[in-house]
Amino acid sequence: SPDARCTICMAPGLPDNKQPASIFLSGSIEMGKAIDWQTALTKRLEHLPITIFNPRRDDWDSSWEEDITNAKFREQVDWELDQMALADVTVVCFVAGTQSPISLMELGLNARDGKVVVCCPKGFWKRGNVQIVCHRYGIPVVETVEELAEEAIKKL
Repeated sequence: SPDARCTICMAPGLPDNKQPASIFLSGSIEMGKAIDWQTALTKRLEHLPITIFNPRRDDWDSSWEEDITNAKFREQVDWELDQMALADVTVVCFVAGTQSPISLMELGLNARDGKVVVCCPKGFWKRGNVQIVCHRYGIPVVETVEELAEEAIKKL
């Protein structure tokens, strides 16, 4: 069918045409440090009839106060929490050389739900913690974006 194609939904938007299955992209987004793994992963998934929720924002402003009273900031965080809850699969991609505290929190929030796959290469500062949490909850952990795509497809 003509609608059986990938829909990419960037924060804070909502998809016009949500596909039956969906993936949320959680992971390192440290400007200047983290590679744009989201684009690389999306390229490996875009042949599927899925919705990909990507929290990366071109209009992100690092001067936004990170406080519940800041409407733009709250909109972003609420969007992320809402789409993570709706998604069939949450991929969490940690990038070596980043700290990624929000991604660590998102892994913790979602570890028990059975829909998470993780990429955590050598060189990520809390790799041991990530490995142990994932081992405890039966979450697959891989080293590369290519392997992450394969694991995400298996989970759909």
